[in-house]
Amino acid sequence: MVRIDGRRPNELRPLSFELDVQKHADGSCIVSLGDTRVLCAVTVEEQVPRWMRGSGRGWLTAEYNMLPAATNTRSNRERVLSAGRTKEIQRLIGRSLRAAVDLESLGERTFNVDCDVLDADGGTRTAAITGAYVAVNQAVGKLAYDQSPITSAVAAVSVGVIDGEVLVDLNYAEDSTADVDCNIVGLASGGLVEVQGTAEGQSFSAEQLTQMVTAAQSVLEEIFAVQVSALSAHR
Repeated sequence: MVRIDGRRPNELRPLSFELDVQKHADGSCIVSLGDTRVLCAVTVEEQVPRWMRGSGRGWLTAEYNMLPAATNTRSNRERVLSAGRTKEIQRLIGRSLRAAVDLESLGERTFNVDCDVLDADGGTRTAAITGAYVAVNQAVGKLAYDQSPITSAVAAVSVGVIDGEVLVDLNYAEDSTADVDCNIVGLASGGLVEVQGTAEGQSFSAEQLTQMVTAAQSVLEEIFAVQVSALSAHR
């Protein structure tokens, strides 16, 4: 299959990170994945939610939003109550990052992760997870930990099936026509955090699911390498 942008089926869009883009954040970056761009910022508070006080454990929570001009048709700002899709995505980001952090080692502090989509061309939630890890890593580096509470890098990638072929990292045009849409989150230390798969046009087989997971794991290795390179260059 010839993809819309000429990529091979297993080829990731250009991925890059611009670090320290917000001076008041404890960690921040803009992650660019093709034409998708997400601002990820981390603010650390020296307290935890009331239900965790006295536990000795820390907490990490995430918020996600799409800026009004992120798509070709302006979307309204979400005020007071978040839409269902937004809640789903921010919970996914939070779960993914907590899987990569030892909360016991954080101390009684909260890592607030904000992910704001600047430009959307598919894969905004996967880009947000991938960029948020880099921002969290920066924030951890500014704190006086004897040993880092980060246990593994974490990243995510979308995978889909179009005309029977498995494609990785779908852009919007591909995502909107895919028969199957899947988002896969994995750890550099091995193992998967989450697999979100949905049949849009027709059902998919267990064999296709295995193919999607295998394709995602290969691309995740590439993403981990770019994360490491960006963080190493910044130190």
